[in-house]
Amino acid sequence: MTGPATPWPGAEDDTDHSRAGALLGTDGTWRERLESAVGAVDAPDVVFAVSRSGRRILHCGGTAPPPPVPRQDLRYEIGSASKAFTGLLLAQLIQRGLLTGGEPAAACLDPGRRTDADPVTLAHLITHTAALPALPADFYPRALPAWRTNPYGRYPSERVTEAFLCHRPRHRPGTRWHYSNFGVAVLGHAVAAATGTAWEELLGAHVLRPLGLSGTALRAEEAEGAHEAERAQDSKTDAVGHGKDGRTPTLAFDAGGFQAAGAVRATPHDLLTFLEAHLDPAGSPAADALRAVRTPVLRRGPGHRHVHTMAWFRHPTNDGPMYFHSGATLGQQAFLGFRPDTGTALVALCTRRFRARDSFIATAYALLAEE
Repeated sequence: MTGPATPWPGAEDDTDHSRAGALLGTDGTWRERLESAVGAVDAPDVVFAVSRSGRRILHCGGTAPPPPVPRQDLRYEIGSASKAFTGLLLAQLIQRGLLTGGEPAAACLDPGRRTDADPVTLAHLITHTAALPALPADFYPRALPAWRTNPYGRYPSERVTEAFLCHRPRHRPGTRWHYSNFGVAVLGHAVAAATGTAWEELLGAHVLRPLGLSGTALRAEEAEGAHEAERAQDSKTDAVGHGKDGRTPTLAFDAGGFQAAGAVRATPHDLLTFLEAHLDPAGSPAADALRAVRTPVLRRGPGHRHVHTMAWFRHPTNDGPMYFHSGATLGQQAFLGFRPDTGTALVALCTRRFRARDSFIATAYALLAEE
């Protein structure tokens, strides 16, 4: 595996718009494909949405009766796909000169702390090369009493940072890749400490508002200063998750101290807007950052097939790369992906937590990879 020689390499543009004209005549085919995908997912609420060269097609369904708020207008928990938002936020802060990506995370969190010879940097945290486990060692005993209802909510922000500052890596940061919710959670707290601004406020100021994502937020209860009336109104727009049986409702996800790793919830249209910005950064107030998060920063696995950017997994297709990230909470799952070569973005959402081998993510992945 290789890592970035500098905090972030220069941006590249891999967009090929040569097929755009041919794509506009396939709306009917896509409607059929989305309808088939929705029908194949055994979940109470399902949304598959595609944008092709800016034209959107959505199809909704599910095993449950339609909710009072149309499924396409609900906000869904996207779990680990939140990391795509956090990666873009970090890229934006770097592009604006507020950070470099090379800051030692421990020094951000504890300015008086002595820096290690090989410190864990913000770049290591966002690229899962910080030599951190998936979750802190003491996460499981703390979460176990609420494992099926609220495991992350039992692990607050201060515990995340304390666990990181006490952790001793088994190998040098930057030398191995290991997917880590812990690492991206630490990144959120380190960025907040370095800038003197809460992660939620940074996300709103540098990503959500510039991209016009008014239907994207964290849990209202987590928003500082939210009033009871605002929370009550907000709760009417949230999709209700369900467990693996597809029938038992789950509580709304509480990310605890892992906000940067999994707290974002959004409407299907907002998620398409987010992906469309990645497909066509020109003219966006975040243009440079949007280009930067498409740039490979490490490669791993046989033949270096597994390519990673600071926000996305990147896999090859027959005509060009596809970028994607999936996510899950206790009761919902999400898939976000886009292909610059075809100008296509895909959002898939459902209100059920599937087992690892079930078909929801595979269906969404195949729709994007094989189109």
